[in-house]
Amino acid sequence: MTTNTRVSSWRLLMGNPVTVVSASILAVIVFVAVAANWVAPYGVNDVDVPNALRPPNGEHWFGTDELGRDVFSRVLVATQASMRVAVVSVLFAVVVGVAIGVVSGYRGGWVDAVFMRIVDVMFAFPVLLLALAVVAILGPGMTTTILAIGIVYTPIFARVARASTMSVRVEPFVSVSRSMGTGHLYILGRHILPNIAGPLIVQTSLSLAFAILSEAALSFLGLGIQPPQPSLGRMIFDSQGFVTLAWWMAVFPGAAIFVAVLAFNLLGDGLRDVLDPKQRTMIEARRQGMQQ
Repeated sequence: MTTNTRVSSWRLLMGNPVTVVSASILAVIVFVAVAANWVAPYGVNDVDVPNALRPPNGEHWFGTDELGRDVFSRVLVATQASMRVAVVSVLFAVVVGVAIGVVSGYRGGWVDAVFMRIVDVMFAFPVLLLALAVVAILGPGMTTTILAIGIVYTPIFARVARASTMSVRVEPFVSVSRSMGTGHLYILGRHILPNIAGPLIVQTSLSLAFAILSEAALSFLGLGIQPPQPSLGRMIFDSQGFVTLAWWMAVFPGAAIFVAVLAFNLLGDGLRDVLDPKQRTMIEARRQGMQQ
């Protein structure tokens, strides 16, 4: 990618106000994920029964739960846990899925057939059902949740990497490199991976959003992050019996999930507009038409 292309990409990305806002929100979420334990005004498990079910006020911004615990502090630390699960699980899926997809798309033949049939079998199961099966076998907990979500999203990256690799491997520069006797690892690292990075970056952003939802769903069912570690999904589950008495117990954890997922999705759309040549050409043509 040339310098002019990079500058143009940044202009397109920063010229989209929705993308800028979503990136700003994600920056705040990342800060929370890093500094939640220092920012939280109260301990996440500090019980104060006399102050139970207090509505939002100056002392407790998000109110308190049935045990008098500060909901704001618990949402911050739970967001940190959700982000940790999402990032690590998606990183696992990227590494394993891209490796499978690139090898499958580059080699073809029986290697491609074997790998893709395994991927097809995994795709046959609904995402949450497959994650539940993994957790049921290995037992609930944060490590198991990370592994389950990582396994579930590995086939997606394998498919994206394979499709992109198959389109790049027939390019003239790859053929020339092969004819010169260049090793396969060099071709993969120098020619294939840099040219398939765009779709993978977009898919990573979208998968982070769905990973947060998956973690919340598993925790809601009692199979994800276990107490006393707070979890957004578990907080929503615990609030079911207090919806009419303490709406804030469900609204604020749900809002945290909603904002994080929406921000990742909007950022993914913005990255797609910049990294997808077709989308980028359409946007640039539209802008030129508006200027004329």
